[in-house]
Amino acid sequence: MLTFVGLGLYDERSITVEGREAIADADRVFAEFYTSRLAGATLEELAAYHGAEIETRDRAGVEGDPEPILEAAAAGDAAFLTAGDTMISTTHVDLRLRADERGIDTEIVHGTTAGSAAASLTGLQNYRFGKATTLPFPYAHGGDGVPASVVETIETNRSRGLHTLVYLDIKVGLGPDGREPGREEYMTADRAAALLREELDALGVAVARAGSPAPVVEADRLSALADRTFGEPLHLLVVPGDLHVIEREALAALAGAPEGALPKPV
Repeated sequence: MLTFVGLGLYDERSITVEGREAIADADRVFAEFYTSRLAGATLEELAAYHGAEIETRDRAGVEGDPEPILEAAAAGDAAFLTAGDTMISTTHVDLRLRADERGIDTEIVHGTTAGSAAASLTGLQNYRFGKATTLPFPYAHGGDGVPASVVETIETNRSRGLHTLVYLDIKVGLGPDGREPGREEYMTADRAAALLREELDALGVAVARAGSPAPVVEADRLSALADRTFGEPLHLLVVPGDLHVIEREALAALAGAPEGALPKPV
């Protein structure tokens, strides 16, 4: 059995009771933190909380060499841990399909997603979000500024009155022993706003440390957000489309949006 467990958004306590039980029942526990990570907990804290030895795998160890995970799942019960919800990333779906091809049973224990948290914290209605996009570091996509695909996604959503959730790039090098040597870099909401304002100076909402005891949510024009700081990672950015009257009130009350930055409600 291979059980995919979403750890939630922030620290070792963000997991569901079902997820914690799945880890306790597993013979071996694997995890990856290259698609996302728990900003409020180290690997050691996570392992101590669950009383388990957690074997971390980097991207190559999941996508290129999943055999240790699959062999453990074929021989007994294996758990595969990820931050957020476990099936948001394509790489995890691929691992599940590989298990299925080998006749290995799989289960999914869901965790809170960044998308649902962004809607909850900002007061923007979940069903009014369009296609999401990811804003990479300029060096990561081999160009300057913002990829055309990111701008196209935001503009297409806005033309339909829909909000856009912008995931922000993460570059973390995880070693096989779970330590994090080398470079860690996280795209921040202010840097993202600075990049995007060159393309459109629309209303934006910065969300920092969703799932933590003290998340930060601030709304203003992108040019204004670009001049602020929002503290430690992880960050998200939302570019709203048309606003329902309740959404408009929520951004003013919950995210401090100035009146001049808010479009008229529809």
